[in-house]
Amino acid sequence: MGTFLLLMAEASAVGGELAGREAEGGFSLNTNIFDANLINLAIIITVLFVFGRKVLGNTLKTRRETIETAIKGAEQRATDAAKRLKEAQQNLERATAEAERIRKAADENAQAAKEAILAQAAVDIERLQEAGAADLSAELDKAIAQLRQRVVALALQKVETQLKGGIADDAQQILIDRSIAQLGGEG
Repeated sequence: MGTFLLLMAEASAVGGELAGREAEGGFSLNTNIFDANLINLAIIITVLFVFGRKVLGNTLKTRRETIETAIKGAEQRATDAAKRLKEAQQNLERATAEAERIRKAADENAQAAKEAILAQAAVDIERLQEAGAADLSAELDKAIAQLRQRVVALALQKVETQLKGGIADDAQQILIDRSIAQLGGEG
């Protein structure tokens, strides 16, 4: 801005000089390139300042509004992003808490299932032992019954053999007396 004022001051000095020369002798051609360029520059700068100020002002104003809008949009996006981040963190905390609750419930269910399986296994073992004992008892009774049948069959076979060979009269008498005694008779 200081340079502009300096140029303006010089341009007005040159303009005053030209006006003074015109009054003295008329119109003359200025052959000094620097003086002529300074006047031209002063005129161009003045025209640019007067007319360009509005255009430049409007351009700068538009640019400023665009930048302000961009800043406000960025601030809004930052605010929205912060809100979404906070919501995501809350969702993460809720999901973590839910996962922990599910894990604890799964552990409790697994422990309960383990205990139920162990209890059922104990009941099944006891039932199998009882069934095994009952089967063993039944097999033992069956074996005893078979042995009795075999002993009876062998005894009958021996008696038949003896009967075929004949019984002595004394033995017959003793056998009859015993049978009567067992029946409750005399003897």
